[in-house]
Amino acid sequence: MEESVIEAVRKEVVINTAQSRAFDLFTGDIGRWWPASHHIGRNPYETAIIEPAAGGRWYEVATNGAQCNWGTVLAWEPPARVLLSWNIGLDWQFNPDMTRASEVEVRFTALGDSQTRVELVHRHFDRHGEGWQTMRDNTDTAGGWLRVLEDFKAHVESDAHANHSGAGEALRESAG
Repeated sequence: MEESVIEAVRKEVVINTAQSRAFDLFTGDIGRWWPASHHIGRNPYETAIIEPAAGGRWYEVATNGAQCNWGTVLAWEPPARVLLSWNIGLDWQFNPDMTRASEVEVRFTALGDSQTRVELVHRHFDRHGEGWQTMRDNTDTAGGWLRVLEDFKAHVESDAHANHSGAGEALRESAG
């Protein structure tokens, strides 16, 4: 298969947690860390969900319960990789036509027992048709995929701190 000649958007962060935990928090906890400003639904954003299987949906849920699809899970390979379709059109609305969807691949690489590199690659922008450059440029800004990964990293670090603090408190209570 011929690779797209359009340059992909590539972002990465290194986080202080094990590979399997990074994958679980990215996919299963996305609703707790995804930037609320990054939604396309008409109603106020409440959460985001990635269904944990190939063929699953990637979508947002509004405060009134309305759902708005973002894409489909194309590959589910815990704890190393998730591949998602980006069915968000140039008008920033869901487009169910898979031939018009780009792809977002997230890889989780262990750098030891408690450190993971998270690499995000958004590719095939040309599938969106004329005007694809705007989509690519918007996702390649500080407020685009970089913001998403930074918010994820902050969530992992605050989650680890909360778990560590809670464990210390439980130990103090049992000793007292």
